[in-house]
Amino acid sequence: MRSTVGWQVEGSSSTLRRTPLIRRDLRPDDLAVRVDYCGVCHTDVHAVGARPGEGGRPLVPGHEFTGVVTETGPAVTRFTVGDAVAVGNIVDSCGECAMCRAGQENFCHAFPTLTYDGTDRHDGTPTLGGYSREYVVRDRFAHPLPAALDPAAAAPLLCAGITVWEPLSALGAGPGTRVAVAGLGGLGHLAVKIAVALGADTSVVSRSPDKADDARRLGARDLIVSTDPEQLADARDRFDIVIDTISAPHDLGPYLRLVAMDGTLSHLGHLGPVTVDTIDLLIGRKKLSSAGSGGSRSTAAMLDFCAEHGITADVEVLPSARVNEALDRLRRNDVRYRFVLDLSDLD
Repeated sequence: MRSTVGWQVEGSSSTLRRTPLIRRDLRPDDLAVRVDYCGVCHTDVHAVGARPGEGGRPLVPGHEFTGVVTETGPAVTRFTVGDAVAVGNIVDSCGECAMCRAGQENFCHAFPTLTYDGTDRHDGTPTLGGYSREYVVRDRFAHPLPAALDPAAAAPLLCAGITVWEPLSALGAGPGTRVAVAGLGGLGHLAVKIAVALGADTSVVSRSPDKADDARRLGARDLIVSTDPEQLADARDRFDIVIDTISAPHDLGPYLRLVAMDGTLSHLGHLGPVTVDTIDLLIGRKKLSSAGSGGSRSTAAMLDFCAEHGITADVEVLPSARVNEALDRLRRNDVRYRFVLDLSDLD
């Protein structure tokens, strides 16, 4: 077994503490990765908040990280020691179902193994995430990090970036399409950057008019204030694709009414029950979809596209010792637009 150190929640506490961790010995197709930068995701906030009262099972969050290969298993041929790599929120899958064979391991019929708070498919141990100095990962779930991408600002691409890339790519965003991004946060700001780089005419929908300057800086044509009925009415049926990144429960009706005939609302931010008035779908033959994470093929394509177009997240980098501060500020939406932890202070 391998020893490292990381930030762990245990038992009924909701505070992360620096803790010695054990990683498995390398299997033939494993990499050992020195974690340099790990993004802080809303999923981490939810996971930490749900932990008190559960007891027993340790939790080390973190599922969007970049680092450097320090050791490889004997069957690894894609990576060598010293390679820069990126790892997202999936670290294994069955490899046999139709989804896995299609490179969509995120939809694995047997459910993918998550980077943290999952269960290892071989030995049944809980997976411990990237808020740590070392991670051991199966080589097919690590991705070469293009040299053109800053490793700190690239870390959120492995969660927020791929989450918005999948629907934008699948729905054909590009020249001649009109895209609206609802919500300008960790997901939303990357959706704007990617949609603009794809060539789509891109707008932002936000409750906050003071984000207009940011929206334009990111490349959006305009900002529609969602609390202004007149602006919403003017934008009715305008967009071929609406990417909804709003993390709180909300009424989908106003956003469906922005969708053009035969267009799609892709609901990404809030993964919970929704209520839809069928009339909002019927009028205009509109579609409601969702997406989450991405498989190996689309993640590789996303990283190449971002490297080609110079796309990374807007980040605030903090030493990992300030992880509890980062989580608290994220709960209050006090970040533009993604926290990233620098794990070098764990040495």
